[in-house]
Amino acid sequence: QVQLVESGGGLVQPGGSLRLSCAASGSISRINVMGWYRQAPGKERELVAFITSGGSTNYADSVKGRFTISRDNAKIAVYLQMNSLKYEDTAVYYCHLDHQWYPREYWGQGTQVTVSS
Repeated sequence: QVQLVESGGGLVQPGGSLRLSCAASGSISRINVMGWYRQAPGKERELVAFITSGGSTNYADSVKGRFTISRDNAKIAVYLQMNSLKYEDTAVYYCHLDHQWYPREYWGQGTQVTVSS
């Protein structure tokens, strides 16, 4: 069984920064993709960014230039550095893992990010 444990959410003013962390444990294939999704009230869950085990990254247009995703393969951890936060970044952020073994996908429990003055 795989577990994803997130940390780092909280309340921040517009223009501020937060860093989210997600640590994975369990039987995980070496080749995998880890990422972050978010869900705002009344909206569908959306991709924020992902990073492959090889280091390739992809970002939603809304966060390009402000968010940076990174990972530590030895720790099987993924991070999301969020800068220049905006009101519209307020959401529950979920860590996601997609790997080669069944079950293919796992989700973290979610961490709240609130951008407010």
